[in-house]
Amino acid sequence: MTRKKKTSEKKSFHVMSTLKEETRHGVLSIIFFVLAVFFILASFGKSGVVGKSIFGWLDLLFGVGYFILPLLFMLLGISFFRNTKPNIATTTTVGAVLFFISGLGVVNLIASELWSENLSGVIGKIISQPMLMLFDFWTSLVILSAILVISISIMFDTKPTLSHFSFWKNFRLNRNKKEEAEEEEVEDEEEEVADEDEEENADDEGESEEKEDDAPADSKMSKIKNALGMKKNEMEDLSANYMKNIEYSPPPLSLLSRDKGKPGVGDIKANSNIIKRTLQNFGITVEMDEISIGPSVTRYALKPAEGVKISRIVGLQNDLALALAAHPLRIEAPIPGKSLVGIEIPNSTKTTVGLGTLLSSPEFEKTLKPLLLSLGRGISGKSHFADLCKMPHLLIAGATGAGKSVTIHTIVNSLLFRNPPENMRFIMIDPKRVELTLYNKIPHLLTPVITNAKKAILSLKWAAKEMEI
Repeated sequence: MTRKKKTSEKKSFHVMSTLKEETRHGVLSIIFFVLAVFFILASFGKSGVVGKSIFGWLDLLFGVGYFILPLLFMLLGISFFRNTKPNIATTTTVGAVLFFISGLGVVNLIASELWSENLSGVIGKIISQPMLMLFDFWTSLVILSAILVISISIMFDTKPTLSHFSFWKNFRLNRNKKEEAEEEEVEDEEEEVADEDEEENADDEGESEEKEDDAPADSKMSKIKNALGMKKNEMEDLSANYMKNIEYSPPPLSLLSRDKGKPGVGDIKANSNIIKRTLQNFGITVEMDEISIGPSVTRYALKPAEGVKISRIVGLQNDLALALAAHPLRIEAPIPGKSLVGIEIPNSTKTTVGLGTLLSSPEFEKTLKPLLLSLGRGISGKSHFADLCKMPHLLIAGATGAGKSVTIHTIVNSLLFRNPPENMRFIMIDPKRVELTLYNKIPHLLTPVITNAKKAILSLKWAAKEMEI
């Protein structure tokens, strides 16, 4: 008989183990919901003799805390119904026990404080009395409430956040719906523009057909313009006012930082003698010329004797670096525009070149070029500028830490301090939301800083279309 019982138990266990995890969770969820309904009906005397006897015993043990049981079973049913992770029975059981114990304690604390009665039965009194003796009412209530929240988190395997409250949940749902609707509109407009490009490439049959396509193209471009958040007639006003004599008061240069620090160049005369003596040791006679102190590099210019090949001086770069104890050392042979060879030695202390100093220089203030950019300061200490009109397709590239972001900010600010919003507008694209989002409130923006990659495609197509007109 015992062997038959063991085999039957093994068969039933084997049947449950062959079921999918989701199926087992569903079965347990239904069982917990049935138990919740059973305990609720038992409290009203609607569950027969069994329900009546169970309610009598549990009412003696738990008192009003009896009604935590159906609530607990409902939570367990919801937990098993929504959770598809395997092996959650142990953690859910622990959470259920904590929920029931802390719930009984909270009920007994509140009842004893308000009505001086024990409404949670024997078990509730056993839980709450030691807490009251050790921590008093309010601290005990906080501890038990915290355990109650923790138990719910354990049962549902999630952390309590503001998103669990209905107000914040509805707010986030509405915001997500708006974002999805905007993305769908952008996708539709992008598909329309792509269809338009395909039609233009496929249909080149005459001037009449091209004229017929102009009207829908304009309407599609206006849709793109609306999707990007551009104002009506923004570009038309910009082209009409371009380069007019508009009084513009740029922001004060006091907002920008000036040069900081002094370059550490060491002993200039000693370095000059070391260079001359080192070259003489290798049979090269030179005459030392001017010395230019830059923000980060000091250049020693020298004039080689007649008949000396420049390649011999360049080949001694490592020997000069060893003699000067300077690394890295660079030889400029020859210096552009001069019959001299330059040896550049890095300064021990570098000067930080401030944009305020560059923009306040006479070369920048007196020029009439509207798209003049400040680039920095050279070895000779002279400020360098460039005209963006001569390089419309500009690419800024480099390794990490090479100064790409600093260059971009320098270019943008150089243009902002020279041109009013009526003469110049920016379309800034920053999908990473790292650098350009700082400029979101400047009046020179034609559209807010674009962080959506799909809108970036639309903005580039719009700009290309404007250039073709």
